[in-house]
This record gives sequence, C-alpha cells and structure tokens, in this order.
Amino acid sequence: MKSFASVALVVLLFLSMSCASRIRKDEAGKIKVGIVFDIGGKDDKSFNAAAWEGVKRAARDLPIILRDAEPGEPNNLEPCMRAFAERDYDLIIGIGFAQGPILEQVARDYPKTKFAIVDSVVDLPNVASLVFKEHEGSFLVGMIAARTSKTGKVGFVGGMDIPLIRKFAKGYEEGAKYVNPNVEVKQNFVGITDSAWNNPGKGKELAKAQFEAGADVIFQAAGNSGLGVFDAAEEMKHFAIGVDSNQNWVKPGFILTSMVKRVDVSVYLIIKELVEGKFTGGIHSYGLENGGISYALDKYNEPLIPKPILAEVDAARDKIIKHDIKVTDAMAK
Repeated sequence: MKSFASVALVVLLFLSMSCASRIRKDEAGKIKVGIVFDIGGKDDKSFNAAAWEGVKRAARDLPIILRDAEPGEPNNLEPCMRAFAERDYDLIIGIGFAQGPILEQVARDYPKTKFAIVDSVVDLPNVASLVFKEHEGSFLVGMIAARTSKTGKVGFVGGMDIPLIRKFAKGYEEGAKYVNPNVEVKQNFVGITDSAWNNPGKGKELAKAQFEAGADVIFQAAGNSGLGVFDAAEEMKHFAIGVDSNQNWVKPGFILTSMVKRVDVSVYLIIKELVEGKFTGGIHSYGLENGGISYALDKYNEPLIPKPILAEVDAARDKIIKHDIKVTDAMAK
C-alpha cells in the first residue's frame, strides 16, 4: 500500500508543473537535464537563483532539453528527483546540501543515470559533487566589513545552523580579525530546520538586534531569510553583505558587497561536460584560484569601499591562493 502511494505521488508530481513537463515528441533523442531546487525556490535572489542562471545559460548555448522542479516542501524532493530518473533524464542536478542523502539513494537506484549535487559530497561514480571554498570568500568580505565598520562591531546572520553555514561564519570572523584583532563579531542563526531558509521576518529581527547592539555591518548567509537582513540594514541605515549571487542591486547603497559563489558556472560546466562526453564523477572544487569564489564589485557598491581597502583585500586573496594565509575550513575533518 505504501509502495503504491509512493508511486502515485511520483506520477502526480511529474505530471504537475512543479516537477516537470511532459516530454514532447520533438525532445526524443536529445540530452535531457533536470534540476531540483531546494525549498527556497529559483527566485530566492541568491543560491537557487544562481543555479537557475547557470542552467538557463546551458539551455541557450547547448543542445539540451531543460526541465526544473521546485518541490516547495522537503518531502517532495525525492519524488521530484525520482520522476526525472524514471523518465530517463541524462543528468539530474540537486541544489543544496539537504538533497545529498536523497540524491545518493536515487543515484544508487539509477546507476546508469548521471547526477550532480551542489554543496554536498556523494561518493558514487555517477555523481559529480560541486563544492566551494566558501570560507575563503567569507574571509575577504570579513576584511571589508571590519575595515568599513565605524563601531568595531560586525555581525553574521546564518540560515540553518549547520556545519556548512558555520564554515561561512568562521571564515568571516577570521577575515575581520585579520585586519582588526579587536573587532567584535556577533553571530546568530535563524533556526535549526529547513524553514530557517525562508523566514525573512526572523532574519530582520536578528539583524535589528545586532544593529541595536552596535554592529554596523552584517554578513548574511541565510537564503530568503537574508532578505530580512537587507530590510533591516536599509531601515537602520547600516550595511549588509550579500551571499552566493551578486546581491548588491537588491538594496543599493546598503549592500556593502556580496560573497559570490559561482554556482551558475559550476552547473553550466557540468552540463557542458555531459554534452561533450567528458562527464566525470567525484569532487569538483571551486575557490579563489579558479574564480569559483569571489566578492562582488560593481556600480552599486564601488563608492562604498575605499580603494586602499580593495587593494588590501586583493593582496590577501593572492596570499590565500598561494597558501600564505590559511583560512579555517570549519567543515574539514
């Protein structure tokens, strides 16, 4: 009975627009790519949005058929992924660490199908694990925060309290203390469940509390909840720092910079490798050395950061690449 219900759910989800569209006759024989977003959805202006840009670019530039799924709820992640696998998609991409265990099980059940997972490591030959050195980019924006702060107090608001987000927090703290050993770094997390990524009200509340306690720059790594941090920065006339995508444009004049993870590049490249017959499983790592991690500088924030600070940050970036500065990876075993 349980098995029948599961199959029925998969079929229902696949036939709905939330998981995929029906395969048209003109799609026969073409490379099919399915992407499953996390519960924040592809319009989160951050992590999922970056992945969406990457796969859209692949759909424009490469001979593929692209379908996407926005499960909305954690319980829908696996049925959506299995729906793509049942329809013989050539590559299925999972966005976010939470999909790691799910994707691993599905990949075991479909060993001939290729998979990619962002922000998690799945040790299977048919899975490409796309991981980033977030601590390195967080170090750089921590430097910018501490150099810009007038109070000597900066903040961090994370989404779900997990090792990955503590990796951001640790790098940020080390970067801030690299330029100001006496800086005070305040730290809060929105929650301990998946809902922590989608609670901008709580993000704003935490940010306002940090600003009221003296912080004047806050780095957020909180998904949709981070939009509340931006609202607090604008309301209280302080700075926030964006994450994953370049978010400088969201609140012009109040976003000091953004710590950019080129999720868009990583998903584009793995699709390109598939098309070219060069897909390989295993770990694909992105950091400062290959442009996979950076900080954003554009027309929205150039007036906010003095050039001497940028020169200092770029010098530190070069030292990190050369291993002259070692940034702690809080997830390293």
